[in-house]
Amino acid sequence: MNWNNILTVYVKELRDSLRDRRTLLSTIIIPTLVIPLMVFGVGKVMSKVMSQAQGEASPIMIIGGDDSPGIVAALKAERDVEKNRPVFRIVPTRAYKVAIGDKKIRAAVEIPAGFEAALKTGAASPVTIFYYEGEIKSALGQKALEKFFTDLRQKTAETSLAERGLPVTLLKPFEVKRKNAAPPEKVGGNLVGGFVPYLIIILCFTGAMYPAMDLTAGEKERGTMETLLCSPVPRVDIVLGKFLMVLTGSVSAMVFMLLSMGTTAFIGGSIMTGSGTTLKLAQGAAAAKSTMDVMPTVDPLGLFGVLAMVLPVAVLFAAAAFTISLFAKSYKEAQSYLAPMMIVVIMPAMIGMLPGIDLNVKLALVPILNLSLVCKEMLSGIWHWDYIAIIFGSSSLYAAIALTLAVKMFNREDVMFRA
Repeated sequence: MNWNNILTVYVKELRDSLRDRRTLLSTIIIPTLVIPLMVFGVGKVMSKVMSQAQGEASPIMIIGGDDSPGIVAALKAERDVEKNRPVFRIVPTRAYKVAIGDKKIRAAVEIPAGFEAALKTGAASPVTIFYYEGEIKSALGQKALEKFFTDLRQKTAETSLAERGLPVTLLKPFEVKRKNAAPPEKVGGNLVGGFVPYLIIILCFTGAMYPAMDLTAGEKERGTMETLLCSPVPRVDIVLGKFLMVLTGSVSAMVFMLLSMGTTAFIGGSIMTGSGTTLKLAQGAAAAKSTMDVMPTVDPLGLFGVLAMVLPVAVLFAAAAFTISLFAKSYKEAQSYLAPMMIVVIMPAMIGMLPGIDLNVKLALVPILNLSLVCKEMLSGIWHWDYIAIIFGSSSLYAAIALTLAVKMFNREDVMFRA
């Protein structure tokens, strides 16, 4: 093994790859733009859609209520004081379930017979609200109706107590307060800790995939592979030089994504903090009352930890993509081989995002899943050094096996010149 030969092949392949638009797209442009587009682009669109949905009067149907004219009138007259608009838009009663399913209305409320009169005696029957579970606008209508009747229940109870000369505080003798006990980096790590490794894993694989296809099947298709193999350079030097180029593409995609994420978090946090802007979180499908900072906080050292833990996995991805691409005779054939590999890569990463999946010794040995779980912990500021050592060691072992296999396949004539 001659490092001078390896570096010569590497520099040659790097120069050629920098001229390839597909490589630049997969290793630099997409990883750099994906985070800002998700945070500012998708976030802005979601915010605009939610604001528009919240700013509209909810179209609803009233089922029954003929003997409760006061309640019906109050529903029609209900207004949002802050936005100075009606809360509800009453739609003529028809097949309400079909209308809700077709998103013609947001919700429907069934007022039982004799409801208004029964309120005075304290024996009113339940009010039923029909809505489309999982549909955001329908949930907004359901929440508005629920608030109306909750306020009505509160006012009715207060009036009843006042008539009996009893204090209103009987309804709420004490307050229950909620206060976060976890540090900001743990909260932020819990929010984005599962998603960030998932994104890194995908970009790491795609960053290796396109250079691997171009440096193997692409060269076969162009007829330049034979020329390279005829040079007085041992094959092991050639394969290692090409492998380093594939690894560069994988690591570059990861590094550019992490830099983009850090820059986006810094700029976004400065903008939001400077303007005092807060984002109302949606709990379930409805907007919650509480607010939080737009940009979650993560442990800065966790980002460097993620970078270190991803390196052996990047070697594994680069060697696997390189080996699989060697079997292809053309660039298109290599794509058909590597495209299904995305599912193999994505599935463990998705499992790592699920709640209740915690890091243990067995999972620390599962490729990709172990990376997803440990990165989530590190971004939260939690460092399980025993698991980190197991994961780094096992990932390095898998990478070494994959690289050894790549070298062996490159030395096989039936693979390199498959008919």
